[in-house]
This record gives sequence, C-alpha cells and structure tokens, in this order.
Amino acid sequence: MSGVSRRGLLKLTAAGVAGTALGGLGLTGCSGVGGSVATGGGKTTLRYGFWGNSTRQQHYTKALKDFGQSHSDISVQTEFAEYDAFQERMTTQMAAKSVPDVFWIASPQVLTYAKNHLYHDLSGLDQLKLSDYSSEELDSFKLDGKLNTIPFGIYVPVMRYNASFAEQDGVTIPEDGDKGYSWDGFAEFLTDYSKHNKHGRKGLPYVPDADLPFEGWLRQRGEQLWTADGQPGFSADGLAAWFDWWQKLRKSDAVLTRSEQEGMGPDWEIFGKKVLANLDNSNHIVGEAPVFPESTFKLRHLPADADAADGYHYFYYPRMALYAGTDKAKIEAAATLIDYNVNQTTMLKTVGLDLGAPPNARVAEEAKAFANKDEQEMLRVVAEDRAQKRNPRYESPAGANNWRTIMTRIAEAIDLGNTTTTKGARQMISEIKTAIDRASNQ
Repeated sequence: MSGVSRRGLLKLTAAGVAGTALGGLGLTGCSGVGGSVATGGGKTTLRYGFWGNSTRQQHYTKALKDFGQSHSDISVQTEFAEYDAFQERMTTQMAAKSVPDVFWIASPQVLTYAKNHLYHDLSGLDQLKLSDYSSEELDSFKLDGKLNTIPFGIYVPVMRYNASFAEQDGVTIPEDGDKGYSWDGFAEFLTDYSKHNKHGRKGLPYVPDADLPFEGWLRQRGEQLWTADGQPGFSADGLAAWFDWWQKLRKSDAVLTRSEQEGMGPDWEIFGKKVLANLDNSNHIVGEAPVFPESTFKLRHLPADADAADGYHYFYYPRMALYAGTDKAKIEAAATLIDYNVNQTTMLKTVGLDLGAPPNARVAEEAKAFANKDEQEMLRVVAEDRAQKRNPRYESPAGANNWRTIMTRIAEAIDLGNTTTTKGARQMISEIKTAIDRASNQ
C-alpha cells in the first residue's frame, strides 16, 4: 500500500477537504470499546470507522462493546461521524496513511478508494466465512473481479405507502404485478387520489431526484445508471422521460409543491403527514415509520410496465472494507470483526436493520425471529427480489460523487420553468461526463 495518490487525492478534495487538519477530524467521535484502547497484553486493537446519527452511534458502540467482551483478545476503537464529515475525515486519513482497520464506504467513493488501493483482499481469510454465499452472490460483491469489499446491507427501490391513510380515504393500493400498476397507471391513481381524498393529501412528495427509484426506472427501460467502464449508462431520452413523469404529476397537482414540502430534499417529518406514498429505499421504512406511530406503513415494489426489461431488479449494497495498510498482525482480528458484522445475527439484535436486509440469506432468514413489523416488511420485499433475475450493477466512477446534487439542481430548475426536461437531461449528462473526465485526467 503506497497510500493515496496525488491524482486520487485531487478527486476527493475538490471542495478543499484535504486542508482540514488530521487532528481536527481524525480524533472526532473516537472512543474505545470492548476493553483497553491500547494494544498490549495479547490484545489486538482495531479501529472501526462508520457514520450515521447519534442513535446509530449508540447502538453500534454497544454492539462493538459486546463483540469485545465475547472476543477478549480484541479491542475495538470506534471512529464515528455524520455522513459528509466521515468522508472528509477519510480523505484526511488517506493522505496521512492512517485509515481505520475496518471502515464503511460511502457509495460515491467505492471505486475511488479502490483506485487508490485502499482495500485488502478479503478472499482466503479463514475468519470471514463465505460458505453461505453463492458464487453468483460473491461475484456481485466484487470490484474488478476482486473480493475486496463486502456488503453489510441490501437496499431495493420501493413504493412505500401509508396503509392507515389508504383505509381512511377508502382507496385500494395497486398490487405488485397488477396491469394497472404501470408507471402511467400509478400516475393516474395518484392524480385521482389527490383530487378526491377528503384530507387534502397529495399522492407523493416531489422527489424526481430519488436515486434508487430513478435507477430502477432506468433498468426497466434497459438502461443503466453506470456502465462497466465508468460512464453514465443512461440516455438523455431515458432521463427526460423520468422528469416528464414527474412533471405530469406536478401539473395534475398529484405531488406536493416545493413550498408545501419546504424545498427539494424534503424532511420526512414535514411531508410524511401530507402524502399517501413515497418512492424510496426499502430500508427507510425502519427509521421513518416510527416517526408516525399512529400509522401503519407498507411496501410495494416499483411500478413496472408490461415491457419492462428482463433482469431489471437490482441490489444496492452499503459496503465495508479492511484497510490494505492494516498491520499484518491485525488481519485475523479484523476479519473476525467483519464476520461479526455480516454473518451473525448477534450484532443485528443490537443495531437493528436500518441499514437494510442482511446480504447473507441465512442471516436474513434468522433475523425474522426478532425483527419488528417494519423490519419484517423490508425483509419481505428484499426476499422477493432475491428470487428475481438481476443483471449486473456497477458502482459510480471517480468524479461522479456529486451526480445526485446535479440531479437535484436540474429537477428544481425544471420545476421553476428555467429549463425543459429535455434540455435539463442533456445538461445533467454533460456535467456528469465532464466531472468524470476531469477526475480521470488529474
């Protein structure tokens, strides 16, 4: 491991992140759990980097402490931060060659970190049990043919709806596979609902920048979000059609206005009581349903047209890795810790399932015994997608980390009437390609 290259560092620090002092970031949110923080007396100390909110921090700190108590020869030192701050800290730690031994990977950085040789090969580590996974599953985890990261969750795109609202309003939610549950059919349903329900609710929030549903839309059309060689895999026509679908809903008053939802990227606590449904990620039901405990929430798969492309279903993986620069003497302990994260239910009983269904099908099945009703609903939908044919999915290339931000800006400009769906689609693809080219040339 030679450390992060100048080219890689430039890709990660376009916003000036690298100027942050290591002392200011690297130590924020760190705490020792499971025993002594210092290595000594036969104890191996591992650093574990992750992100989230304060509740997640509490749950993971407890789970890792429990791990330390059951593995008396291993101590875990947590390094926690909010999502954006975590990426900033990783950039600084990469430059200093001081990355946590085990760390989560923010999805925009998966291939950037790989290009900078940040990952240790996970194949052949006896402590990381892979016998539960099929060869097809393991292949889907690999980057450039190498098992150098492993997922610890599965997300799929869904339509989530408030079943209590549906009952109050006397409407029947379309069923998966129904002829009327096409994209146009669903739009008609939402329009009719928004016009006639007695509570003044809308069908959906205005979220044309919802990334997983957008990717599902593309794949149903036979397109991809990214290609194998690191370029946008979708056409301007495909993207414009997605924007057009949302504009149809906006013009028929079937979605919240930006004012009603208080801007783009709305807060669930604000808009959740104003809509019947949402297009979202499967795991979000776990954290968001409890915000409205008086309501029951259910999941459906995305709408699908009769001619949807074969193999359009996909899994989105949050991943973790073992740092390539970790001392060889710590590798076995680190592999044991990763195995605890991905192949055992013990940890899930403490941290819950807000990060998705376990990729290990055995663990996912065992989790049903202690999952709450919202987690059960999420596990059900993912289990149904396990049985579907899934064409390959590729991670976002270096330089494309801000593609969601670009999409939000374009979607807002369309809503304001400052551009058309066609011009906005072309602009978005052009900006993304420019960013990717810039990163590849640095």
